[in-house]
Amino acid sequence: MPASRIAISAAVLGALALPLASATTASAATTIASCPATRPLPYTVHTKAVTLRSEATTKSTALGVLYRSHKFTVHKSSGNWHYLTDKTTGVTGWVSGTYVYRDVAMCLD
Repeated sequence: MPASRIAISAAVLGALALPLASATTASAATTIASCPATRPLPYTVHTKAVTLRSEATTKSTALGVLYRSHKFTVHKSSGNWHYLTDKTTGVTGWVSGTYVYRDVAMCLD
């Protein structure tokens, strides 16, 4: 008796899971397709402070410090480095992309 109940339960659950799995796949594709294009998010400092350097290497001369609260403009990027101007101090230099990067935006419908 218990074996037949298990077999029936498994069959019912299997029948219910199949339409749910295919509906999830279809709705995920629809969500991605209907997601509106968004502008890239601004760069932000993801640590308390990061060193501005003369070249895109940790061995180069330190020119200043970019703090989380400072406003800045990224002019160009090279590999994992960004050349920017700190609007608060006026210092221009390279910072590591490990600490300064754009957050990722996701569309959720």
